[in-house]
Amino acid sequence: MRTNIFLAACLVATSWLAGCQQPADDGSEQPTAIPGMRAASGQRDQIRIVGSSTVYPFATKVAEMFGKTTGFKTPVIESTGSGGGLKLFCNGIGVQHPDITNSSRKIKTSEVEMCASHGVDEITEIQIGYDGIVIANSKKAPQLNLTRRQIFLALARDVPKDDGQTETNSYETWNQIDPSLPTARIEVLGPPPTSGTRDAFVELAMEAGCRSWPWIAELRKTDKQRFQSICHAIREDGAYVEAGENDNLIVQKLDANRDAVGIFGFSFLDQNRDKIQASLVDGVEPTFDNIAAQSYPVSRPLFFYVKKAHADVIPGIREFVDEFTGERAAGPEGYLADIGLIPLPEDRRQSVRDDALQLASNLAD
Repeated sequence: MRTNIFLAACLVATSWLAGCQQPADDGSEQPTAIPGMRAASGQRDQIRIVGSSTVYPFATKVAEMFGKTTGFKTPVIESTGSGGGLKLFCNGIGVQHPDITNSSRKIKTSEVEMCASHGVDEITEIQIGYDGIVIANSKKAPQLNLTRRQIFLALARDVPKDDGQTETNSYETWNQIDPSLPTARIEVLGPPPTSGTRDAFVELAMEAGCRSWPWIAELRKTDKQRFQSICHAIREDGAYVEAGENDNLIVQKLDANRDAVGIFGFSFLDQNRDKIQASLVDGVEPTFDNIAAQSYPVSRPLFFYVKKAHADVIPGIREFVDEFTGERAAGPEGYLADIGLIPLPEDRRQSVRDDALQLASNLAD
């Protein structure tokens, strides 16, 4: 009778749960379940992660270590791009939705609102370190030294003129932009619109180069919509090739085509230095030290986001956060630095870790 009364109260009080805690025979409490969390084989007992292709190798390394050194199963990780991952993450609460999403950019206000509209209103943001976006080519070709203005002129759909107007981009070779650049045809392999790397590249490289025209910089204050249509739009005439979320595929194509240039995260450069080399941007090389000092102009923070409603239901989420933010993984001598992650300064890392272990909803920070 006591159990029946408990179940009835539970169903009324927590309509979003597929099940809830009830006293076990030994008097202890059993874990709650969330909608769809129970299948024919029982409750899901493995963390599911989606998101950024840039964060993917770091998250995969942590997942492998986590699976080897704890009693929990190795998390399942899917590389979907930052935007694609956040969309999946925000779709709801339950076994059919991921627990964590990786992102190579900060979550947008519109995405926070999308999450809330589907009941995902407690999200923890965890910064894991920094990454540089590199513009790389084959080591069989000369190393490039590009300005952000030249990068913009190579890839923009429309290029500004000095009279306050724009014209369709007609540059076909790099030396048409600047005689000091190679005569090679402009062919840039880069990420698709769902990628956080592309979002960050557009903001840090394209927009910065676009603002080198004084009238464009002023336009940012007076007509933001037109400013973005000029500075953020990438050409679609074949000079820029969307290469999907597989950065390893871009590396392979660069090795096969010495004239092509690729855009991806620093970690992929670091792992393939025998085949490819990074371009200097505004005279600065994307090295570990330059990115850590934030002197390399095309660098950005990396994050992952945790769904708090899943944290006490899916086994191992809190422990996975502990591993990802701990000294062994994310410290200056950690195993993530060995594969290209630029660690946070120690005081910042400890602050992030303290907040992360509480899984506080901190998107307002």
